[in-house]
Amino acid sequence: MFAGGLALVLGALGFLGVFAYLAARFQYPDVLDGNVADVLPALLATGDAGRAAWAFYAVLPLIWLPAAVGAFEALRGRAAGWMRLALLFGVVAAVSMMLGLMRWPSIHWELARAWASAGASERVVLGTVFDGLNRYLGNFIGEFLGELCVSMYFILSAVGLSRRPDAPRFLGWWGFATGVLGLVGLWRNVTPAVDFVAEVNNYLLPLWMLGFGGWLILLARRERPGNPEQAVAPWMEEHHG
Repeated sequence: MFAGGLALVLGALGFLGVFAYLAARFQYPDVLDGNVADVLPALLATGDAGRAAWAFYAVLPLIWLPAAVGAFEALRGRAAGWMRLALLFGVVAAVSMMLGLMRWPSIHWELARAWASAGASERVVLGTVFDGLNRYLGNFIGEFLGELCVSMYFILSAVGLSRRPDAPRFLGWWGFATGVLGLVGLWRNVTPAVDFVAEVNNYLLPLWMLGFGGWLILLARRERPGNPEQAVAPWMEEHHG
């Protein structure tokens, strides 16, 4: 539980930090709507530091692995089936989001290098490859599938929180609302009608990660062997069911 909570807290801070860096150096995420002739040179211009930032960003989704295990261990007592499903969603979220982001420091980086010396006909091919990878790996694997799985992890964790007597009720409702907004916002790649929902969720998501992660850390400390409070937990669950 402690590792899962720490992963959520550090993951939220890491996402915010690298996102801010890429926004300043690469105009991310607005640059994603730009023309390939502007995006690839801008990517290459970020240099080694920019490529390292993308590599760091690409592995950050792996935090969903310990986060999913931590949530399972904390909430399986009254919601074992739901939390097993949340664990699986966390695994798929980690892999899909990582695959989507890894295109930037790898395939896109090589496309950017090739673009610099390519002729007009070659750039047509490079642009087509770039657009196709963005649509498949970026929009549908990384964003659509990844965010769907993260949202389901939030909702299922909220169910687990609602069934644990000593869990803060507001944390469960907060996670449920964030997950539902995420399920709506992921359709932004299909219709701009949900853009505002996606923007709101971008702020709620890291905040809930901090809140849920902090609760998991406190719970792990409270239930560690030898802590007098640890012996109280079974009594509480038995008499508050």
